[in-house]
Amino acid sequence: MTQETPLDRFKHVLAGTARAVADEPEVELAFTADAPAQSGKHLKVPMPARQLPPDQVAEARGFADGFALRLRHHDAGLHARGAPAEPVARAVFDAVETARVEALGSRGYQGISDNLGVALDMRLKSDPISRARTAAEVPLSTALQLLVREKLTGEAVPATAAPGLELVREWIESKSDLSALRLALDDQRAFQALATKLLEDLELIEGEVAPEEADEGGSEDEGENEESQEEGEQSEDEGSQGEGQVEARGEQQQSDQQQGEQAEFGDDLEDMDGEPGDEGEEGMQPIRPNRSFADFSPQFDYKVWTERFDEVVGATELCDPEELQRLRGYLDQQLVHLQSAVSKLANRLQRRLMAQQSRSWDFDQEEGLLDAARLARVVVNPTHSLSYKIERDTDFRDTVVTLLIDNSGSMRGRPISIAAISADILARTLERCGVKTEILGFTTRAWKGGQSRETWLAAGRPPQPGRLNDIRHIVYKRADEPWRRARASLGLMMREGLLKENIDGEALLWAHNRLIGRPEERKIMMVISDGAPVDDSTLSVNSGSYLERHLRQVIGWIEGKSPVELVAIGIGHDVTRYYQRAVTIMDAEQLGGTIIEQLAALFDAR
Repeated sequence: MTQETPLDRFKHVLAGTARAVADEPEVELAFTADAPAQSGKHLKVPMPARQLPPDQVAEARGFADGFALRLRHHDAGLHARGAPAEPVARAVFDAVETARVEALGSRGYQGISDNLGVALDMRLKSDPISRARTAAEVPLSTALQLLVREKLTGEAVPATAAPGLELVREWIESKSDLSALRLALDDQRAFQALATKLLEDLELIEGEVAPEEADEGGSEDEGENEESQEEGEQSEDEGSQGEGQVEARGEQQQSDQQQGEQAEFGDDLEDMDGEPGDEGEEGMQPIRPNRSFADFSPQFDYKVWTERFDEVVGATELCDPEELQRLRGYLDQQLVHLQSAVSKLANRLQRRLMAQQSRSWDFDQEEGLLDAARLARVVVNPTHSLSYKIERDTDFRDTVVTLLIDNSGSMRGRPISIAAISADILARTLERCGVKTEILGFTTRAWKGGQSRETWLAAGRPPQPGRLNDIRHIVYKRADEPWRRARASLGLMMREGLLKENIDGEALLWAHNRLIGRPEERKIMMVISDGAPVDDSTLSVNSGSYLERHLRQVIGWIEGKSPVELVAIGIGHDVTRYYQRAVTIMDAEQLGGTIIEQLAALFDAR
């Protein structure tokens, strides 16, 4: 009989504890090297090392306790019925409920409280709140979960997240009273009602209107709503600027100017003056508005002030070879542990693709290729007829994949690093399988409009100029270029000052047109982004939804009329509201695995 190891004993004890905490005898627990997860009564927690280091043991206990408490104190059906449809509001709603469950379960149990604290610390290390330098970079769901946890338990906010939380604490507390949540801690239904009121106070949802009803009635009353919106915009106060202002946490109050407000355009632009090549500061990173569908008119004309300063440029043209190699080396050093994990997933994808491409035959046919393996029976018995074989048609079609990566300032840091290494590994994997891959990026040449804005100022600032910045589209790897030649180019994403603003609609059209010109039978485009298009110069002299409307129009056209298959991955911000086929991840560490899963699903789909 095999002797039980300390790790096995720990697993058995942890599983028993989870069943007791959940009050559910059928709970099953397993260790995983991937992200911790819960699926029904199946729990996956981080695997500690064989030596069972105390910090890793506490981490596994924390996730097990959190999952078990959710099984015991959370009614999933009730939660789903009361949850809002809008993605940002839904994320906050879920986070507040998690805070309730953990506060309720840890009440009177210091050990559970300590374990949950360790698990929270681990999650916060990869959360954008730990790196936030402006309020716009703080995820609202994380901030609300920490504030509600503080109110319900009295425990201090972890040090890693405290600076980021302070950027939005005053704004949140000025909008709502979180202390009332403590009164309904034991009653999920009552707590849910208070959470819904919280969402209304933060203007994430509209009061007294269910999200489903608002969506169903939007198309019928669209014209009336737009007219009333135009008449009422001038009298709205700063506290009702729409969902876009909630995402900006009050840092940037964008006004939707109507035609004729020339005086306001001038005032706004005076505040934006700067050198066209100004690289900008961290605080200037684009803010993701992510407005509601109801904000957009079905009629929309997109125009460009000038294309004279736009550029499509290869990565090698923006950086000398020596610096590219240095940046590539820096990228490899940053993500050594991640490369191993993503490589395993990539190998899994390769096996699936190669299985689809394997040859298969139908034997004993009347015609086709002579089956040499069955000639022996003809020699033994000449009365046997010759046997032929025919190769079966494979479902795997000649395919090209384009990865379009958002190179905006809000991707700076871990997200852009992981996007670069994931693209690199994916290109290598698909090349082995005979699938050509193109890697593209999009940003702008400057903050604040660049030379396009300078020419607009010189022309007397005509109203409604359209897109007002110099776009930069970057080719990191061409579809026909072998991976070994493009490897160093991906290091360019690590270059300081490259990532600026983003105009997604035009980038999608550019990448789409490159794909359409390819000879491959099947064309797939995957967009990796972290939110809505933002260009301060353009949005200051057009409506605040100008770029987002164009993005929706482009996506709708590609998904409805084009042979290109479009899929998107959102990092930290929801993109399912733009794309029919999309997934949102809250942690950049999940990007590599998500890319592989999405592509595998596309290749598996008949």
